Amino acid sequence: MSWLLLVTNLTGAHQTLRVRIWRALKAAGAAPLRDGVYVLPDSENSRRVFDEQRRELEGASGSAQVIEFASSNESQEEGYRKLFDRSGDYAKVLKGIAAAHRQIPRASEVQARRRLGQFTRDLAALALVDFFGGEARRQAEAALADLATAIESRFSADEPHAVKRAIQPVDRKRFRGRTWATREHLWIDRVCSAWLIRRFIDPKAKFVWLKKIGDCPKGAVGFDFDGAEFTHVGARVTFEVLVASFGLEGDAGLAALGALVHYLDVGGVPVPEAAGLAAIVSGARTLHDDDDALVKAIGPVIDSLYAAHAAKKES
Repeated sequence: MSWLLLVTNLTGAHQTLRVRIWRALKAAGAAPLRDGVYVLPDSENSRRVFDEQRRELEGASGSAQVIEFASSNESQEEGYRKLFDRSGDYAKVLKGIAAAHRQIPRASEVQARRRLGQFTRDLAALALVDFFGGEARRQAEAALADLATAIESRFSADEPHAVKRAIQPVDRKRFRGRTWATREHLWIDRVCSAWLIRRFIDPKAKFVWLKKIGDCPKGAVGFDFDGAEFTHVGARVTFEVLVASFGLEGDAGLAALGALVHYLDVGGVPVPEAAGLAAIVSGARTLHDDDDALVKAIGPVIDSLYAAHAAKKES
């Protein structure tokens, strides 16, 4: 295997710079071999990290060299790999997840979702510097998924079950000025779907928030509950099904939001903004008992996320 070595030399009183470089290399997962010498597995990102620190050192009258080398034998290879063993870090996260799992019956929804968000961020940060993966990482990710499922079961027990069918395109004209119905006490998929409906599908949509699914008014368009016209299909959550059904899949901003909603609703590939959106929606739910007020409050947040991703694609 190929490795990268950063050899640094900084003379004089540059303690602030030393600390800054040390922190940057630690955050990137670099392992110190001795004072001023760091190693990383060879990759494009590793080269970028070392080159950035090299340039900063040279700008402060120091010097640095980035050296590529290969392990000379299996013993040396194993020794370098052990420098990046993150099993102890995963064990700490697992311990916290287990404690949070036990506390679900006594925790408020805000507390439970806040802790889930924190563990999600912790694992995402750890994964960035876990260059070799392994059983500890898989175990932690599985525990996090179990915690998310337990929280959903506790606070959203009536989540829809995915159906197996093809998603058929629909005529948007049939859905103008309609009444749309979903379960009350909105969470991520439902509040984002309501935003999507008003923003891209039916600007004059009216919403009914159901205490019981059986209370759905005749003629209303149901979404995100078992038996609804638009709900989970296969691996897609309701937001993604609406995007596909109404021919909006070419929109980069909606694609990014779909990945975000998917991760927060059923798990999967982590999304950087996930913990932030979950915290905002969770907090907004404590401020607004009325779901109409919740949709109004969250709308600008989703508008901003959509605009950010759309602009990123254009640039």
